[in-house]
Amino acid sequence: MDHISEVLDLLDLQRLDTDLFAGRHPETEQQRTFGGQVMAQALAALYRTVPEDRLCHSLKGYFLRPGSTASDIHYTVARTRDGGSFTTRRVTASQSGRDIFVMSASFKVAEEGLDHAAMPSKPPIPPEECPRLSQVLGMRSPRTAEMWEREWAALDTRHVGSSHRELSQGPRLQVWLRAVGEMPDDPRLHQMVLAYASDMTLLGVTTLPHPEAFGSPRLQMATVDHSMWFHRHIRADGWVLYDQSSPNAANGLGFARGQLYDQAGVLGASTSQEGLIRLVDGEAG
Repeated sequence: MDHISEVLDLLDLQRLDTDLFAGRHPETEQQRTFGGQVMAQALAALYRTVPEDRLCHSLKGYFLRPGSTASDIHYTVARTRDGGSFTTRRVTASQSGRDIFVMSASFKVAEEGLDHAAMPSKPPIPPEECPRLSQVLGMRSPRTAEMWEREWAALDTRHVGSSHRELSQGPRLQVWLRAVGEMPDDPRLHQMVLAYASDMTLLGVTTLPHPEAFGSPRLQMATVDHSMWFHRHIRADGWVLYDQSSPNAANGLGFARGQLYDQAGVLGASTSQEGLIRLVDGEAG
């Protein structure tokens, strides 16, 4: 996909029944469905059943089985609750009669109240001065830069820097990202694209202090669960700083968390993720 319009097409789900939707795949060399795509399409399905005055403020998803890029994914929504200011929904994604992903999400009406937010810990390098993430991954992983670029071409992603040192918050990675092309103003679409992008690099941060690089054939990697909180509206077609760290890896699992800021330093969303980072020969990294 070369333009964000192609991602938005993926989010325009086909309605099969009142609470049943189908999502297609893009052209890809991968056999497994990208987790960010499943989350974004699941959120799109939920929004089709939620009152228009309510925006998602939190979601949590579990990846049960790898999805296949060979067939559409069906999303079944359960309308858990509609309250005075909150709406709760659950969605199950399935292929060939088998569940591959489940997610719960909460939506609420906007209101005024107490307000504070963290800022990026240090002023980052401007995105225009940073190398493309595909180039960095091409040098650090067995896959070529061209392959990484083809898979994520709808997002312009730049590598700010990473630290392998054992810091107080664990290893750290910062990237700039933005959609390639302008998007509509609808904040729901910007949330979906940020959810899509949030799964690109987060689990990889958990491997930074270890000898086996992200993408190594000796590493079996798969997202187990992914949570996201939307704090404020920021645009996915403007530069977004994704500041990520990993405070823990143990028991074959890596844990990472991140914050997404706009270029002015406004905190738009937070993420956390746990995933499998298993060495295939069972040796410790």
